[in-house]
This record gives sequence, structure tokens and C-alpha cells, in this order.
Amino acid sequence: MAAVLLAGCTEGYAQPQAAGEQPAIAGGKTAAPPRPVDVKLPSGDPRQSGGVIAAGGADAVYNYGPSVMLDRGQTRMWWCSQYGGAGPAGDDILYAQAQSIDGPFTAPGGGIPAAVFSGAPGNFDGMHTCDPSVLRVGSTYYLYYTGAAGDHALGNAIGLATSTDGVHWTRAAGGRPILGPSHDVHRDNVYGAGQPSAVYLDGWFYLMFTDTTGRAAEWNGAGQFVLRSPDPAFGSGVQALDVGGFVPVASTATARTRSVVEGFSADLMWVGALDAFVIAHETDAGTTLTFWTADFAEHPYQPVVIAGPWKEGPGLVRRPDGHAPLSSADPCDRVPFDVVRATAIGGAAAPTALRHFGLDLLGSQACATPSRVAKAFDGVTMPSPERTMDLVREGKQVRVDRRAVAVALAGELLEKAPSAVAALPVAARLRSSAEALAAPGRGYALVLDDHRLWRVPDAGVLTLNGSASRPVTDAQWDAAPKGPALSG
Repeated sequence: MAAVLLAGCTEGYAQPQAAGEQPAIAGGKTAAPPRPVDVKLPSGDPRQSGGVIAAGGADAVYNYGPSVMLDRGQTRMWWCSQYGGAGPAGDDILYAQAQSIDGPFTAPGGGIPAAVFSGAPGNFDGMHTCDPSVLRVGSTYYLYYTGAAGDHALGNAIGLATSTDGVHWTRAAGGRPILGPSHDVHRDNVYGAGQPSAVYLDGWFYLMFTDTTGRAAEWNGAGQFVLRSPDPAFGSGVQALDVGGFVPVASTATARTRSVVEGFSADLMWVGALDAFVIAHETDAGTTLTFWTADFAEHPYQPVVIAGPWKEGPGLVRRPDGHAPLSSADPCDRVPFDVVRATAIGGAAAPTALRHFGLDLLGSQACATPSRVAKAFDGVTMPSPERTMDLVREGKQVRVDRRAVAVALAGELLEKAPSAVAALPVAARLRSSAEALAAPGRGYALVLDDHRLWRVPDAGVLTLNGSASRPVTDAQWDAAPKGPALSG
């Protein structure tokens, strides 16, 4: 692998106070622990692909805007290109998969990657579909994308599509955009709203995006805004990140009052081992990683740069839920950060070549305390001592009889449980064909052997478990004892 320049590679290991720990003070009382702020973590294991890892067919004008997912033993990638025969003239979203991040990426059956999502003439995305951000929650894939009706449309908007396999997509929200430009201010940059990046965390869908018409965008329209909602289509329960934190808003049309980074084409990821969000965005030196606490109030760690050439923004290599994967070498100390970004071939002006760059951050201390273990391994499944699977949720383990169910609910699969995780208590067991409930206003839940309802994200999980759902009223659901959600 060719070497890349790194930021912060010579510093000693940082010793941040673990979130949630309670240091003792005089009189036997406890003080609220200080959160780590502006800590410099060392980096190591620089890496990059030897060449291009993915590209479209011969008529693909460009390849950029990747969304990269580690999903059930495969590395899956969706990106923006343009195939003349795929649909209406305009941008298409391509899909390919590989056994490793360094490719080569091919269509599912081999060969040239195919267009899996294109414009729908007559709709807001009639010509262009681009900038994919893909999540899998339970058995459902969610594709957030930029759509435009034509080359001279009055700004872009963001749409949503769903799938059961990540290849065949159905437009959601009636084919209408789920988010458009706010038009808070007028700027020469009329791009509008687009370049979405989605993360699923603690029952919330987070959506970071560009809006060149947002009030808090820079003079050139650069800026990244954040909304969250329990609804993947952001039709209800929407909260916007304001200067004082997340606040409820009537809809996604709210004013854009706070930007979390100055830039275009950025990607968002939750890093459980660091108890922080990270935003990957391009700067002069390469891809800059900017860290935020969970409430976007402070920077817990100093920025880090993954150096190297680029033409268009990065796609972080993420778990299906948009979280950072664990290090296979040392999940208790290392955190891998890998990106795929568009570069150019032979000095071409267009972003034509997708390549991989990465590094590890060291000294995460993810296994230092039970609370750190709970954060770092939340949503991870692994074999249990009882020939079942253990799924970590909210600091406890759930024994799951069926491996396919555990994998569908998990963000990541480990083939061996680290000793620190094995020490977490077992809360309950999910048995095959366990009772399942469905309420019209609440969703779906499985009844575990502790006789509590544990919510699941969709009915597909019930099918995998061989559980037929029994309909109940919202009142009956509300009166029943409940455990945590089985999917973060």
C-alpha cells in the first residue's frame, strides 16, 4: 500500500474520561464526569487502494458520491454516474459489490455495475437521481438521494426510496421529495437541497444535507444541516439542529439556522467507540474528519486528515445503520476510518475514478469501563456460549436463537465475543417463533422470555423469526411492559 500523510501520528495515547462514569469527590458524592473535549488521538496504519476500485461502463461520464456499506459479509456500494441507456438523460445511481473495500466492485452476478435507480419523468426527480446515502434498518433498505427535474430546475430536493435487497427500489412518500430548499436567503448558488447523509441511532433517523439557500450557509452556499425523526420519511416528529440543540419543528421546511461544517458533499457516521459523530468532508489536504458529541454541542476530538487526491466528496465505509465498524485487529483500542472518494484519471477534469483511502485512530479505550463497552458494541451480534447469538443492546445482551434474525437486527457481526463484551449481563432470550404483536400506531414487537415487548423495525424481522403477529390496540401496547428496541 502506498503511504499517505496523516495528522496526529506522533502523539501519545490520549486518556479521555469515559462518558457515563462517576468519579468520586469529597463526602462520598459523585461529580458529573467531564466530557472529552478537543483530545488529540494518534493515528496509524495508513492505507489506500493500489488503483481504481469501481467505475461505471464505457459510457459513464463520471463516478462520484459513493455510499459504502459493510453488510452481511459483503462490501456494497452505490454511487452517482450517468448511463445513456439507463433511463431519461441525466444522473443515475449505480450499484456494485465486492469481497473487500479494495474491490474490484462488480454487478451482483459479475460484470459491469448496472444502474439501479434513475429519474422518473414528470416528478421532482424526473432527470437526475444522485448522491445516494443508504441504510439498512431491520430488513428494509432506505435510499436517500438528490433529485432534480431538469438541468435548469429551480434547485434540487431530497427523495427517499425503499428496498428489501438494496438493488430493486420503490419510491417512498408517493414519489414526492421529503425535503426541499428552505429559501431562507437568496444566493447566486441555486443548487438547493441535496447531498444527503443518513444515520440510524437510538430510534432516530438523522439526516445531514446541503442547502445552499439555508440561512446559516456560507456566502457560497457551503454548509451542512441536520434533521432527525423517528420516521424514515421525515413526515412526523421532525427535530432540527438549532444553536441550542435539537428542537421540534413543524416540518422539514424549517429555517436552516445552524450548520455543523462548512463544506459540500459530506458524509456522517456515528462512532460508538468514541461516543461521537464524525463528519467526513473534503479540504485542501484531503478528507478531514470533524468530530461532534452526540448533541452536536462540542468537539470531543481534534480533526484528523486522510490525505491524498480527490475531485469529489467522500463516502465513509459504514455499518448498515450508518455506524463505524469495529477494528478486526483490536476493537478495544483502534477505530478504522475508511473512505471512498472520486479522483481523476490522467488529469481529467471530471471525477471518474473511485479509490479507497483510510487510517486507524488509536487509544479509543472502548473496553476501559462497562459504559464504554456498552457504547462501542451496541448493535453488534456475536456467537454466545449457548449456541445462540448474543446481540448487545443498551448495555445488556439478548440471546437470539436464530442467527439470521440476529444479523438482521445487528449493525455488525463478530465471529468471536471479546472478553469485555462477554461480561455484559444477559437481559433476555428471543426464541424462535416467539409471540409478536402489531399495533397500528406503534409498529411491531417481539415478546421475549422476560415477558416484555422488544420493538423491532419492521415485519420482515418477524418473518425471519417464524413469528406471526397478533394485532393489538395502541392502548394494549402502551399498557404492556417493555424492553429496549432490538434494533438501535
